[in-house]
Parts: sequence; structure tokens; C-alpha cells
Amino acid sequence: MRGLPPLDAPVEPVTALRRIAWLLERDRQSTYRVEAFRRAARAAHEVGRDELQRRAAAGTLTDIGGIGTRTAAVIAEAVAGGLPEYLRRLQDAAPASLADGGHALYARLRGDLHTHTDWSDGGAPLTEMASAAATLGLEWLAITDHSPRLTVANGLSVARLRAQLDEIDAYNDQSDSELRLLAGIEVDILDDGTLDQTTEMLDRLDIVTASVHSKLRMDAAPMTRRLVTAVSDPRCNVLGHCTGRRVGTGRGARPPSTFDAREVFAACAEHGTAVEINSRPERVDPPDDLIELARDMGCLFAIDSDAHAPGQLDFTALGAHRAVQRGIEAERIVTTWPADRVIEWAAART
Repeated sequence: MRGLPPLDAPVEPVTALRRIAWLLERDRQSTYRVEAFRRAARAAHEVGRDELQRRAAAGTLTDIGGIGTRTAAVIAEAVAGGLPEYLRRLQDAAPASLADGGHALYARLRGDLHTHTDWSDGGAPLTEMASAAATLGLEWLAITDHSPRLTVANGLSVARLRAQLDEIDAYNDQSDSELRLLAGIEVDILDDGTLDQTTEMLDRLDIVTASVHSKLRMDAAPMTRRLVTAVSDPRCNVLGHCTGRRVGTGRGARPPSTFDAREVFAACAEHGTAVEINSRPERVDPPDDLIELARDMGCLFAIDSDAHAPGQLDFTALGAHRAVQRGIEAERIVTTWPADRVIEWAAART
């Protein structure tokens, strides 16, 4: 089964700290708790292994900014050549899969068309998201940070998106990993259905995932027009979390937007726009009946994590399970395709 392989001793301190953060993210632990390990990993990386070993021997690891008592213990056990006890406990407790089924389809997923980094509202740099994706066995990963209008999520201006594209190009040119990063965006669908980024920048991207983040309670008729306009745009490749609902989350449940799903999915099928099966546990979006409707209307699908941190990339196991339950064939799921085919499909829309 594809997934996050457990680490064995010996393990580098930075690797151990990052893996702990990933496992906590996968388990949906508090951001504060995760950030403690991510901050310690950054500090440990800056200091270097030799200095960590010297300070571990002297008992002064906590004198380094960003390293506390628990993270110091992890570092000390790692530099001593062992598997840190806290990491061992997390690995032992972690389920092999987040889902009860859909394992064969999950193993066929090659990429993800909806992920976020610390360029917008994600919790980790682009390189760490790429590292986690490679560790999980993915072949490609689309980086889709938010667009300018979503200021609460630090959406990317034209200038910042250009800078991110340079970083993606540098990763693909210089990384030893076989993972390929695709340049993308989660672009806001504006009130009239237009996309929240310049045509020039959208044309430079490999992938455009379009989602509604505002006025989710818009009346059904204008919301239908809004979504149909967006998915009919030749630059739109994926319709993200189409109802915008939230279920069973501490942030409070949110009802789904109302729209004529038959009309929206007919436009998706006509224009080759994939309907996202958003795998975040608090979204479960679209609902089952809408997945079945999109299936029956001939739509393509994308099983995406909507990951805002490396450990959340594994959420796609939940989406794969739902796709199997609703009878979606793997060939209709674009995230099972190789990167070149995905890029050709996306380019054919323009």
C-alpha cells in the first residue's frame, strides 16, 4: 500500500522533527503543536548536525531559539543514533491508511491538483511539500496557492506569483527528486464567474483549480451562472470544493451553496473541466449525490488533498475511498494520470 513509510534508526534530527510534524498534521492535531516541531526543524537545520551533537552532549540544546524540551529530546536521541521515542510512538499509533477502503485506487494516484504552501496560507515551504509528496510515492504535485482577492489567505499578487513560478522552475531544474512540480493556482471564482488573476498569468500556469470562497449563500440562480461561467472558461481545469460546505469541524458547520448542479456539471462535461473530490475530512465535498450526478453526466474527476501542510497530502486516501464507493472509474480521475498527460489535457482547454 502506498503511503508514508515509517522511519528506522539512525535518523537525522531534522528528518525526525519534520516527520513528527507530518504525522501530527495527518492526525489533524493543533497547528500550535505542529509548529513547535516545524520551528525546531528549521532551527536544527540552521545550526547543523555537528553543533547539535555538541550541544546534545553538553545539555544545552534548549539554548537554541526555537528548540524546547520535547524537541530537544528528539534531537538528542537522533544524534545518538536511535529512533526518537516520541517519533516511534507516533508511528506505532498511526493507521496504515486514513480510509477503510479504496486502497487500490489510492495506490494509483500519481498526483494532486490542489495544495498550498507558505506562499499563501499553507504551513510549510514549497520544498517540504514536495519532499512529503515524493515520500508518499507521488510522481507530480501541483502547487495551487490562493489568488489575490483572498487577502485573508495571503493570496498571491501577479508579482508574487511570478516569483513562485521561478521557485518552481528552480526546484524542477535542480532537485534530485523524481517528483515534478506543476505550476498552478487555486483561483477565486468572482461574483460574475470570472477568475481572480490576469489572463497573462493564467496562461503561464500548468493547472488552474477554481473555487468559490465568498458569497457562498448567493441565491441559486446567480450561483449557477457564476459556476457555469467559471467552468466554461478555457483556462479553468478543475472545479474545486464545489458546494463550499463544512461538516463536523471545530470551526463550525457550513451548509452547502445552492445551485443547479445538473447545469453546472453539464458545463463541466462539455468543456472537459474536472470536478474535484475534495479529500479534506471537514469538507467531504461534493456530497455523495452530487458525485453520482457528475459521474452519470460524464464528468472527469480530480481526487485532491487541499493540503495546507505536508502531512495532509495523505488525505487523498479519503477521497479515493469515496470515489470507489460512488463507482468512479480510475481512468476518469485525472490525478491517476502521468504528468505529461495532465499537462496536455489542461493545455487543450485553452
